[in-house]
Amino acid sequence: MMRLSCTALFVAIAITSLTVSEAFTNPSVGSGIHTAATRLQATVEKEPPIADTAPLGDDSTKPLFTNVMACNRAEIAVRIMRAATELNAGTVGIYVHEDRYSQHRWGADRSFLLEKEDDATPISAYLDIPQIIKIAKEANVDAIHPGYGFLSESPEFAQACADADITFVGPTVENLNRFSDKTSAREAAIAAGVPVVPGSDGALTTKEEVTAFVEDIGLPIIIKAAMGGGGKGMRVVRSMDDLVSSWESASSEALAAFGDGAVFIERFVDRPRHIEVQIIGDGTGNVVHLWERDCSVQRRHQKVIEMAPAWTLPMELRRQLHDYATALTSAAKYKNAGTVEFLVDSENRPYFIEVNPRIQVEHTVTEEVTGIDLVQSQLKIAAGATLEEVGLIQENISARGVAIQCRVTTENPERDFAPDTGTLSVYRHSAGCGVRMDGIGYSGLTITPYFDSMMVKYTARGSTFIETVNRMNRVLQECRIRGVKTNIPFLMNCLQHPDFRAGKLTTAFIDENPELKQTSTSYWQFANDEQADPRKVFRDEQLLRYLANLAVNGHPTELGADSSKLATQFKSSVAKPVIPAPKPGAPKKNMRQIYLEKGPEGMAKAVRANEGLLVTDTTWRDAHQSLLATRMRTQEFARCAEATNEALANAFSLEMWGGATFDVAMRFLHECPWKRLETLREKVPDVPFQMLLRGANAVGYTNYADNVVYKFCKQAQSSGVDVFRVFDSLNYLENLKLGVDAVGTAGGFVEGTMSYTGDVADPTKGKYNLEYYMNLARELVDMGSHAIAIKDMAGLLTPQATTMLVSALRKEFPDVPIHVHTHDTAGSGVASMLAAAHAGADVVDGAIDAMSGMTSQPSLGAIVSNMKGTGIDTGLDPAQLGPLNTYWENVRSLYAPFESGQLSGSSDVYQHEIPGGQYTNLLFQSKQLGLTEKWPEIKKKYAQANIVLGDIPKVTPSSKVVGDLAQFMVAQNLEPADVLEQAETLAFPDSVVNFLRGDIGIPPGGFPEPLRSKVLKGRGLDPIEGRPGASLGSYDFDKERAALVSKYGEKYINEKDLLSYALYPNVFTEWKEYESIYGDVETLPTRVFLNPMNIGQEIELDMGPGKALSVKLASISDVNEDGTRVVLFEVNGEQTYISVTDSSVQTEGTVREKAGAPGTVGSPMPGVIVGVKVKPGDVIQEGDTVATLSAMKMETSIPATSSGVVTRVTVNVGDKVEGDDLLVEIEE
Repeated sequence: MMRLSCTALFVAIAITSLTVSEAFTNPSVGSGIHTAATRLQATVEKEPPIADTAPLGDDSTKPLFTNVMACNRAEIAVRIMRAATELNAGTVGIYVHEDRYSQHRWGADRSFLLEKEDDATPISAYLDIPQIIKIAKEANVDAIHPGYGFLSESPEFAQACADADITFVGPTVENLNRFSDKTSAREAAIAAGVPVVPGSDGALTTKEEVTAFVEDIGLPIIIKAAMGGGGKGMRVVRSMDDLVSSWESASSEALAAFGDGAVFIERFVDRPRHIEVQIIGDGTGNVVHLWERDCSVQRRHQKVIEMAPAWTLPMELRRQLHDYATALTSAAKYKNAGTVEFLVDSENRPYFIEVNPRIQVEHTVTEEVTGIDLVQSQLKIAAGATLEEVGLIQENISARGVAIQCRVTTENPERDFAPDTGTLSVYRHSAGCGVRMDGIGYSGLTITPYFDSMMVKYTARGSTFIETVNRMNRVLQECRIRGVKTNIPFLMNCLQHPDFRAGKLTTAFIDENPELKQTSTSYWQFANDEQADPRKVFRDEQLLRYLANLAVNGHPTELGADSSKLATQFKSSVAKPVIPAPKPGAPKKNMRQIYLEKGPEGMAKAVRANEGLLVTDTTWRDAHQSLLATRMRTQEFARCAEATNEALANAFSLEMWGGATFDVAMRFLHECPWKRLETLREKVPDVPFQMLLRGANAVGYTNYADNVVYKFCKQAQSSGVDVFRVFDSLNYLENLKLGVDAVGTAGGFVEGTMSYTGDVADPTKGKYNLEYYMNLARELVDMGSHAIAIKDMAGLLTPQATTMLVSALRKEFPDVPIHVHTHDTAGSGVASMLAAAHAGADVVDGAIDAMSGMTSQPSLGAIVSNMKGTGIDTGLDPAQLGPLNTYWENVRSLYAPFESGQLSGSSDVYQHEIPGGQYTNLLFQSKQLGLTEKWPEIKKKYAQANIVLGDIPKVTPSSKVVGDLAQFMVAQNLEPADVLEQAETLAFPDSVVNFLRGDIGIPPGGFPEPLRSKVLKGRGLDPIEGRPGASLGSYDFDKERAALVSKYGEKYINEKDLLSYALYPNVFTEWKEYESIYGDVETLPTRVFLNPMNIGQEIELDMGPGKALSVKLASISDVNEDGTRVVLFEVNGEQTYISVTDSSVQTEGTVREKAGAPGTVGSPMPGVIVGVKVKPGDVIQEGDTVATLSAMKMETSIPATSSGVVTRVTVNVGDKVEGDDLLVEIEE
């Protein structure tokens, strides 16, 4: 517990000594300081001297007690021990095995283990009176303080202490008999003239009694545990249908929490305030109050935020409550501390509800505003002192300022406060002026499901309510509890809610504001965005979790990284390239300026008017897609962006987006593709950006509603794309038209694209002759294309074929730019691009030398050098390209784990026609599957599969169809004739079936028959006629936007996220889920992102201007029983623990089946099964209870999700389960 010393406390009170009314109305202390200090001095002088009174123990040689046992656990046990130590008493603690690492064990002078039966719950040991008394006697304990909960209200325990000649620090047995039983307390209140809520006169023990009583008084009602409090055993019932089940669960919960399942019933007062008065008596009838507390902010009848005093109470009502409380307890000759609790309805009418005959969780706020140590006062009165001897005189007790307490629990507000368990990776508390901390956490502590979820409570004090609220906001933001979910974000939402700040609080505050629980979408009022945005607040822990998981488990196999090529030692980041200044001369207007000023038509004219050859650099997209499976991260492009902008100022474009880069960014790199586009656009203002658009498929692999494609193109153009290479994998005109129209409407430069296959120079190659491409080009120009692009995905364009096709196109379309793209798989790419240039092409594609060749594009440096000094010079300076080439050589070494292993070109591409990017992927996959020796066969089968499917153009997604069929043929050892013969029964890959159905369009020359008819017949499918997406209705953007905002928060969802979701709903959702666990891993340096840290390694993470983390991997533990390892980091010198499940380890019970399928019932949260209500063969109805779960002492009845027969029960009593674990299966 962090608090001021008594001297400092009273000096602080003197300085800020406002009266109650002043504290709530005057935000500043003003001139009242001197008067208040004088008033305090007078008060102190009036107090009787007590230093020589032996029973009080103020003389350190005369302690009150020799040894005080804290008969409790966690923070209240520590609180008791501290008070006892300050009074010079020894301290004794008790603990169960599950609490062996708790501070209350090692914080005591001595602590003793409580034994329990193997099948007993940990809580039961803390209720074992004989064992506790035995330990106390053996430890020479002469006083036992029970704290709150457990045995604190047990008359039997108080009597057992008396019988053992041990002082019970609490009320008398008679007091407990009267007030710990809510029914007898109610009778005492009535006798004392205190108004009560209509309710049962005693405990109701049968469902018949419960039903009859409720039918008499009417609904709504509240069921309460007769013994204990803290919201346990309490249920509100508004429907008779829920009455019996609520009574049963309340009784069961009360029994588990207090050892007594008796409950009583009261009429439920709707939307009241919950006000409680703190009292303390000396057993002679002399009782004083220490003002009141407002405890209205509750969840499930358990207090969450408390404040003292209840600052919005009318003074007359406040005095009335004080009088009621003291009259009731004085008449009972109450001894020690207690709380008298009231409900105050909307008309300020008070109703007594109970007396809590013990210290309360929220006692700290009373201590802070009164300056009175309640626990020490309890010990002194227990030792025989009177109130006067303790110094508790009513007229001297005043409340100064305001105090607020927040209970921090390990619960997830977004899962209806489901308790969370795990290891605390970081525990760093808040401090400062007016701040008190009572808690037991520390870094590395394991939170278990066996006990109450409260970990720490913070108490803030200030002169005014708003000052205190602001202080508590700062406290909660400053503290660091990581590794488990906590309710801190929820508490901050409460504190910043307008109703809270205005004091408009009732017990319905949380229920009436469900948005308070949406913590991941919160945004708090702090000047610094790092404090206001929860995603940034938790960023450090999330990135450490990524590093820990990488260190334990490595990369997931689906990422495709070759672990043998990962770096064992970290290299420094690749330095930015520095290029020489351009040669002097008149500046030339670049193509981006022309596009922005004159639009796509003006740009097309400028391209045709250009005297030299223009180039497109594909390094930023197709090159790394073809060589490295599209795994290149944004930061590698950003680091060389300024140099690229300078070196390529005279280029036609920079291909950098679209195609596979879109989904891979989210799926594997965990980046936002839109952020990549906009970040790089800002850094490269002078070179047109080019993207690959799959016609009607946009950047996806399926059909989309037309409005999705149009909206996507509009946003892409707005975010920075200038040139759109629009293609269709089958050259299907209807799909192409949609893409061309969408780009044209958006204002982009349209490259109508022909997907090239075959060989126009070889008349024996079939349907893809020169006339085929000329007809296709005419259609593209008629559609409104600004340029014609030839997309040679496999590198089939020989120099001869290039010359034939480009010459013919140039002759027929003299005013239309021609752009040629190829892959260098066969090694003839440079020659083909030179041929294209000489034949009249305006633009050719190449890649920076270090990223060129093989399945990538031909060497840009070679093209530039070969054209230099000719009539078609590219205008690019080789001296400026050189540093870029060096940069990409170094970058490529970082990505060695993604290299396919291809060491040379492959001229057999002219036979198998595998596209460049797919060639790399298939080669890599064959190695992963151990099929390296079958690679020649895979290439052969690819060629056969292409013919089986009708000899189609092969580019995503049609290339995947051919590749899938090829691999299927290899796996099944099928020849082409076998495929046709068995077409009705073979289990073809889905992509093949969908293609034959017509899902991606109609191939040139139509579908292969009779293959298509046989496949569809065997599956009972009808063919799709016409453009596949034409029959799709418009995508409901408004509906989906609302759903995303509801899930992620309005601040975190924009139109680009909406488009990402529309195109890839599952990928987007998985990316967001990944981000919620590991944060924005895009910020990690690539060397750290890709390579697991080694023990002892230290790295520096740049978290933004003025923020850096020094991270050292200190150790990785052995595997624990639950299959986890604890990874220990030192972060800026502070130890941080991250628990990670080792995916390579399977231990008994580690992984349970998960619910989710129809007829399954899953656990709603982590916890322990304390009751199984069904067995296989039982016939049950939807809603029937199938099991009872205990989590943090809270019991939950788990209902059946459907009606039917129970076929399987997967749990037993005592089993520990996680959220969504399968419990029961039901067959309808």
